[in-house]
Amino acid sequence: MKINFNKYEGTGNDFVMIDNRENLFPKNDVTLIEKLCDRRFGIGADGLILLEQDADADFRMVYYNSDGNESSMCGNGGRCLVAFAQSLQVIQNDTNFIATDGPHHATAFENGLVSLGMKAVSEVHIKEDYIFLNTGSPHHVTMVEDLVHFDVKTEGAKIRYSDLYGKPGSNVNFVKQLSENHFALRTYERGVEDETLSCGTGATAVAIAMHATGRTNAHHIYLEVQGGKLEVSFVKENNQYSNVFLKGPATFVFSGTIEI
Repeated sequence: MKINFNKYEGTGNDFVMIDNRENLFPKNDVTLIEKLCDRRFGIGADGLILLEQDADADFRMVYYNSDGNESSMCGNGGRCLVAFAQSLQVIQNDTNFIATDGPHHATAFENGLVSLGMKAVSEVHIKEDYIFLNTGSPHHVTMVEDLVHFDVKTEGAKIRYSDLYGKPGSNVNFVKQLSENHFALRTYERGVEDETLSCGTGATAVAIAMHATGRTNAHHIYLEVQGGKLEVSFVKENNQYSNVFLKGPATFVFSGTIEI
């Protein structure tokens, strides 16, 4: 069987996009999904995303990591899926869709940027040398001095597989403050099991963690990731971070057909 696909990237976080509104894709085939994401034997991507029908929203997002397993929310993937849905004329500029962590609102702008509403965060666990929170996916956040030369893959894997988070593990973010509301980060992603050029839920987690620990008083945070620039804004009321938005580019790369 041949399938059509589109490749999108959001600040270097890249995804295979498939229109699965007719439910033809074999979504339980872990080996197939892993192969499609493989950078040598497949299309190559950090993850694969299906756009599906939903009775209560414009569409449903089903996200798989590059290891072939269905995973938790992906912020950059969500933004790219909005751009894909717009290209299919499923939506115009504004949309409401369903992901694994619930409903999301998003807006696609003419300049190629997409702003994605993220889940509210009410629990931020502040420890002596790290912060942990869930922004649709679990994230460990820790500060480092020399971010440029830091061994993200080795150190990230140690934390991801440590007893701290057990079998599910956690994504791990390493952060350096650049100015009052400007931070640089690098992320080790579980499921990819390596550093990715960007992580949307990670950028969101870092922005909230930096505010929660008093490193910034800003409610609009600028983030430098390996693949570009992202912005996160939020409102804090009654110990909850709400109206959380992740904004950045969502770029079409190429389309094609592959035999599966």
